[in-house]
Amino acid sequence: MLKITQIVFLIFSLNIYCQNKIIVYFDFNKDFPNQQSILTINEWIASNKDAEIFKLEGFCDSVDTKNYNFKLAERRIENVLILLSKSKIKISDKLEKKPFGKDFEQSSVQAENRKVIIFYHVSKPIESEFTKQIKNAKVGETVKLPNIYFFNNSARIVPKSIPTLTELLCVMEENPKLKIEIQGHICCQQVFDLNGVSVSRARAIYNHLVRNKIDKKRMTFKGYGTSKPIHPIPENNEEERDENRRVEILIVDK
Repeated sequence: MLKITQIVFLIFSLNIYCQNKIIVYFDFNKDFPNQQSILTINEWIASNKDAEIFKLEGFCDSVDTKNYNFKLAERRIENVLILLSKSKIKISDKLEKKPFGKDFEQSSVQAENRKVIIFYHVSKPIESEFTKQIKNAKVGETVKLPNIYFFNNSARIVPKSIPTLTELLCVMEENPKLKIEIQGHICCQQVFDLNGVSVSRARAIYNHLVRNKIDKKRMTFKGYGTSKPIHPIPENNEEERDENRRVEILIVDK
């Protein structure tokens, strides 16, 4: 079991944005997406059959020459295009390909610069039940983040939680006045929160939103441990443990 200080938030390897773009990351000096990005982009493809790709932008870190990185960015674009074409996702006849090499405003974290951004259209965007709940919630009400799953006793989120994080990001971007408190809860422990897991889980969601340019002033996070269980502890079965092991969003302002 990893220690809490070694939390790896899997979603960081591929950030999905509701403004219809996704980011694919690459290892150093490689022109094919890293394994985690391939896994996550396949999950995205499976749930976006109606998407149409209209632009690809390629980037590199600051290592090596301008010309070399430009060519590497071109190869990254072409390999992502091959992946998308094999998946039968629709590619626009007017597809735009823009390699930047290293001529762009770079992140201080080099791994974040080795990427291809995929821009796409979706023909029929559907508002989810979670999005409706957030939009309809009043100040002071809480809404549970659906289908958010963590590995046992850690803040490592499992990949199948990606769609929910996407929805939360979209809601925050589409409602700029919305302010929230991200609340972490755990199961099973008779003590409040021995290892601070509930705080770490709430922080993981908070950090994901910050990484995706949501203003820190609009968010706080807090761990409630086992102080607010849905079911009495000890729980009777795994279903009850799952429901206690949750993250909720408190509407602070909107």
